[in-house]
Amino acid sequence: MRLLLTGTAGAGGWPEPGCPCASCATADRPGRRPFGLVVDDVVAFPWAAAPRGYEVLAGGLGLAGPDGRRVLCVPADREAPLDAAVPYDVVLIDLLDRPERLGALRRSGAVTGETQVVAVGLDHRVRSAAELRRRLRLWGAVTVPDGTVLHAGGPPPKATALTTGRPPDGTARHPGQPGGVEGEAVPPARRALILGGSRSGKSAEAELRLAAEPYVTYVATGPSAEGDAEWAARVRAHRARRPAHWDTEETTDLAGAIRAATAPLLVDGLGTWLAAVFDEHGAWDGDRTPVDERCDELVSAWRRAPGRVVAVSDEAGMGVVPATASGRAFRDALGRLNERLAAESEDVTLVVAGRPLPL
Repeated sequence: MRLLLTGTAGAGGWPEPGCPCASCATADRPGRRPFGLVVDDVVAFPWAAAPRGYEVLAGGLGLAGPDGRRVLCVPADREAPLDAAVPYDVVLIDLLDRPERLGALRRSGAVTGETQVVAVGLDHRVRSAAELRRRLRLWGAVTVPDGTVLHAGGPPPKATALTTGRPPDGTARHPGQPGGVEGEAVPPARRALILGGSRSGKSAEAELRLAAEPYVTYVATGPSAEGDAEWAARVRAHRARRPAHWDTEETTDLAGAIRAATAPLLVDGLGTWLAAVFDEHGAWDGDRTPVDERCDELVSAWRRAPGRVVAVSDEAGMGVVPATASGRAFRDALGRLNERLAAESEDVTLVVAGRPLPL
């Protein structure tokens, strides 16, 4: 099956003519044309009807060719079909709004390590080409230039979006995904610590890291929202943003959760966990030795993490000095914990104004 991508952008192209946004202003020229796909020079997407020997699949999103090869196109406004009997050879998917659809496809078995995953529908929803490259590394996908010919079941394309080796943020493609130049796949960072101030975008960045994974356990450490309308609104926002296929575990036994993990973990966050530990041991104005012991236990489990784990924490050293002794004790404990976990992490990132800065 021969796939000709006549365009790889969203409906308005990228840059979009007349758009003054920063993404369009800095986009590569001459730019990308709106998405278009022609299969074997005989049928174009969307395929209302298939020629003889071809079969339309997945409610009009998939196509099987005479050679048995299969391609799936998932535009931004369509749900990913999760009922494939066998994996697809090529998946062309808009990832900019809902990358978790790729995770759901992987979970269902429709996408495997042998599937070529190519991002299309590219436009100014991403702030720059550099940010697009970073996200595709996180999600195990590639992008290719307009006019690229792909062969389902053939060798993968030499993508323009990836490079070989470990990028500065410690991320990399999934096994089986091609790189921009020849080279071995590099596994993603096993331990990632995402730091940031209040409303910095640190939680969204952490979620982005795991958005395209088939299985994720979200470890919520915050207190219940009972009687606190503002906190309840924050909890609802976090829940709405998380992919529906993720599991959730509410616990303050972080060390136990890490040791027992069988899927990637997202811990959000260490500040609320430490506050809960202070509460559990009455340590705000009492003996803080139990808090130190719990931190030691967490660092030990983090060091020996059996699988991938991403943790969110507040950067405690950039605010005002707390007015109370208990507040200063908490700030110092969180700062020490961050430092110790950072020393045991392959990837440490500080998020400022929504921008990730690798440390």
